[in-house]
Amino acid sequence: MRDLNPKHWLERLQTDGYCIIPDLLPESSIAALDADLEQDFAEAPLGQGDFYGFRTKRFGSLLRRSPWACDLVLQPLILSLAREILGKACDRIQLNVAQAIAIHPGEIEQFPHCDHDMWAGAKGEHEYLLNVIWPLTDFTSSNGATRIYPGTHKSPVESLDQLGDAVVAESSPGDAICFLGSTVHGAGPNLTEGVRRGVVIGYSLGWLKPYENLWLAYPPEIARSFPPELAELAGYAQHRPNLGNYEGQCPSILLRNHVADYPQATDALRPDQLAAVREFAEARRPKK
Repeated sequence: MRDLNPKHWLERLQTDGYCIIPDLLPESSIAALDADLEQDFAEAPLGQGDFYGFRTKRFGSLLRRSPWACDLVLQPLILSLAREILGKACDRIQLNVAQAIAIHPGEIEQFPHCDHDMWAGAKGEHEYLLNVIWPLTDFTSSNGATRIYPGTHKSPVESLDQLGDAVVAESSPGDAICFLGSTVHGAGPNLTEGVRRGVVIGYSLGWLKPYENLWLAYPPEIARSFPPELAELAGYAQHRPNLGNYEGQCPSILLRNHVADYPQATDALRPDQLAAVREFAEARRPKK
């Protein structure tokens, strides 16, 4: 029986830096997503670089490639974990990436790394990111299943020699492999004759520059078809105070049928800021 209690999985993430939630989505939904991406997988080129891999294919913008990707991004348990982990350091979370990855035969082990290292800010006070890998095919120890190093989220790793034994995230379509941005991990080598496919959905602090340029991936003409919660995660929302605005307004106005040539700049402040600014302004406003 599936355990959908967020507290249980939150404790696992906080203790180990990762968790694998079994059977979180129907295998049929994952199969439908994989089928929608079949042509993309066929046409996408192999990567260029020792980190991305020379025998690995990657492509993003999944929310415009398949409607089934929405189910992954908006999965309720995953969203509750992301908001609990990240919400203490931001006003709202955002989508960081929605990317498909195919590891082809002959690919070597990926360099072990922490995903939060893409940002130069100080580490240790809060998490920057929660990643979720959704297998599209079975992940096995021999076909490139992600290798995770438990506990590495609790203390910085200065050298690969400090890493202990990795946990191989063997899993199946419908399972969700969750890990913190501070947890060391990397794809394993593909020693088989088959291709290992998966999708990574990442959530980050809403005030960070995301890995994937969301407004280019999902311009207004695409995002207009999104449900409101998905549009917000995909960048059509301000982060208080006033961050990510469009002409002083929430960028969600771009999803309307008509957008004014000169939108009215309007404060978007946190309650504490709003109160302080209002008190200051009222003390200086001429009395009637």
